[in-house]
Parts: sequence; C-alpha cells; structure tokens
Amino acid sequence: MATNSQNLSSAIKNRSDIGKSLDRGFIWLTRIFALAVAATLLWIAIQVAIGAWPAIQKFGLSFLANSTWNPVKDEYGVLPQVYGTIISSLIGLLIAVPIGVGTAILLSENFLPAKVRLVLVFLVELLAAIPSVVYGVWGIFVLIPILNNIGRWLNTYFGWFPLFSTPPTGPGMLPAGIILAIMTLPIITAISRDALISVPSSLRQASIGLGATRWETIFQVLIPAAFSGIVSAVMLALGRAMGETMAVTMLIGNSNKISASLLAPANTISSLLANQFAEASGLQVAALMYAALVLFVLTLIVNILAEFIVLRVKRV
Repeated sequence: MATNSQNLSSAIKNRSDIGKSLDRGFIWLTRIFALAVAATLLWIAIQVAIGAWPAIQKFGLSFLANSTWNPVKDEYGVLPQVYGTIISSLIGLLIAVPIGVGTAILLSENFLPAKVRLVLVFLVELLAAIPSVVYGVWGIFVLIPILNNIGRWLNTYFGWFPLFSTPPTGPGMLPAGIILAIMTLPIITAISRDALISVPSSLRQASIGLGATRWETIFQVLIPAAFSGIVSAVMLALGRAMGETMAVTMLIGNSNKISASLLAPANTISSLLANQFAEASGLQVAALMYAALVLFVLTLIVNILAEFIVLRVKRV
C-alpha cells in the first residue's frame, strides 16, 4: 500500500514538473511571437523610412503643409491627401458607428428569434468578405448615380452651406465616405456584439430587478459595461478606413485639392500610392514612400489613442 502511494505521488510530481515545463515553454513561445510582431512592425517602419529619406531630407515637415504634387518639377506635398484620408474616414465612422452599435444591440438581445439573429449575424459578417474592388464597382454604377441626384438637390437649395457648395461631378468625398461606412460596418458590429454578449448576465438581471426598463438597462448598464470593447471596435474600424485603397480610389475622384464640399472630388494617401507608385521614378518614389510613412504614423497614432482610451475606461 505504501509502495502504491509512493508511486502515485511520484507520478503526480512528474506530471507537475512536465506541466510547469510546458507552461514555461508556452510563455516563452508567446514572448517570442510578440517580439516577432514588434520586430516586423519596426522593420517595416525602418524600410519605409529608408525609402523616404531623400524626400525627408529635401522637404522636411513642409511636406505635410504643401498642397502641390508635381512630378515634373519634383514638388511634392500631401496636405490634401492627409485631409482626404481623415475626413473620408470620419464620414464613414459617423455613418457606421450608430448603425453598427445599433445592429450589435439588436443581435445581442432577444429582440428577434435565435434563428433570425443567426442569419443576420452571418449576413453582417459576409460584408467583410466582399472584395473592396466589388464595393468600388457597386459604388460607381449604383451609389454615385443616386448621390448625384441628391447632391444636385442639396447644391441647388443649400449651396450657400460650405458642405454642399459645389455641384456633384460623380466621384467625390461623400461616395467614398459612404463606401467606407459600409466596409467598416462588419468590424464595428461584430466586435461590439461580442463585447455586449460578454457582459455578465447578473448585471442585466440586477438592473431589471431594481426596476429599470429594458432600454434603461441597455443604455445605462450594458453599453457602459461594454464601452471599452465598443471603443476598440470603432478605433479598429478607423484604422481600417484610413488604409482602404481600391474602393476609395475608384470613388473619391483623386483630386489633389482641398475643398470643404462633400460633393467635390478629393484624394487620400492610399489612393495616391495606388495611382502613382507603378509609374513613379526618382524623387517621386521617395515622396510616395514619405506619404506611406505619414499614413503609417497616422494609423499608429489611432491605435495608441484607442489603447489609451480603453485603459482609461477600464480604470473608471
């Protein structure tokens, strides 16, 4: 009997040692992967910066304040592209955030039968699987004709307002913003839904038990509890919108001018790179790499800001 007890304790000790070794190995493996991701990010930034160095030396920070892009005279600036990148992304978010969060609430609560919710979740996630070029083609042949009619009416009756001060010419800032809203909608909806579902059911039950209505529970308990996840979804969607290339290139008009009108053509950094990199040479390549570095920094700032907001919300 004593021998059996000794064998059992020896086996437990051996398994414990193996388990600890596996735990340490897993920890080191995850550390290696994390360092590999950071090293890859740093390597990409260094390579882009090396390619952009001639333009950085020649233009410096004036590159960000200059509106001229003239390959003939080697004069380059990305102010219109930075403006177009930020404004088109914000337009997309202004449309996508309320729709996406509202859809997430609908799909996370028992407003609909489970089978219907399952189908809707599949359809929303299916939007993320559609190639961006398909969105671009749809935008050209369906969205732009509709927006042209609306834009002409807005320009006719509200042309005094800066946002509608120019007649629509087809591609422009508004079509690009709407297509970005559609493309970022699955990200916001899916992550916000996961955040709402992960809220403990005890919070919902306690709120209803204290006399709160269903909508009071949703807006005063569930959404605040899932707010960090919703913010993460919005910031991730913003980064996705800022980097979108093909669909925006097809719909924004690729005009290197700054206009307050949403109906006027514009440009983004991604569209600039897609349109000109294939035929660029000399200093123009360096200027395009500099523009890519600017976009890299913008997306990095967005992610840092998202992490900061999430940490602040968790502390509260």
